[in-house]
Amino acid sequence: MKMFNNLKSLVVGLGLFALINPFANAQIVVKGSDTCLPISQQEAEAFGKKGGNVTVTGGGSGVGIAALISGTCDIAQASRPMKFDEKQKMSEAGKTAKEVIIGYDALAVVVNPENPVTNLTRQQLEQIYTGKITNWKEVGGSDMKIVVYCRESSSGTFEFFKEHVMKNKNYATSVLSMPATGAIIQSVKQTKGAIGYVGLAYVNKEVKAIHVSYDGKTFVEPTAVNAKNKTYPVVRPLYYYYSINNEKKVKPFIDFVKSDEGQKIVDKVGYISHL
Repeated sequence: MKMFNNLKSLVVGLGLFALINPFANAQIVVKGSDTCLPISQQEAEAFGKKGGNVTVTGGGSGVGIAALISGTCDIAQASRPMKFDEKQKMSEAGKTAKEVIIGYDALAVVVNPENPVTNLTRQQLEQIYTGKITNWKEVGGSDMKIVVYCRESSSGTFEFFKEHVMKNKNYATSVLSMPATGAIIQSVKQTKGAIGYVGLAYVNKEVKAIHVSYDGKTFVEPTAVNAKNKTYPVVRPLYYYYSINNEKKVKPFIDFVKSDEGQKIVDKVGYISHL
């Protein structure tokens, strides 16, 4: 009888804890964009200290959205908007997607630090990625073959770069597809003639960020400051998607990410909280 009373007290105590702490029962799975990965990991860690339980994995925006449709994740993190056909599949699964902007990214084009080229126009980037420019000497650099890296096609960054920088031209068949953003950083670091693109938070001293121009005159470095003052031309929102049917479960975490504390984490990671 005493054991039963103790058990009863424990259950009541846990129930009260859940009422006092709204994060206590949040067991949330976040999946998708590699760009969003550093944000979600840091947010999950901070949220965990408040009693929440969030697991985060990458794989690409398309992978995350597919997992949301199939019900194997609660939140899809994406570096591009959800497509019409993805929304249709959500609808067919009896779900409605809710979109939340969690921050912004100044998408950075990076080269090896030994590469003397610092400035490239949007048109030059398009020609490099479509295979029309193949040697660095064609853009004011050394006589050296350009080794071009991109993300795989399931990546939101792959699609954003194709749409906004390449103006929907096709990638050249010689472009090397990488499964993760970290792999692009590693490859560019190790290859003198390499070029790639990554989310701003991934830029480090092992690579050099290119100053980009859309008008052919003003070349701007990808930084949080230049994204905020709108001088850097390649800026995009970062998204969370979830099913409205599941709103009660995910809302505590979403609210935390959108809070002042959560947005400070976005800035700390290396992205931009507000534009």
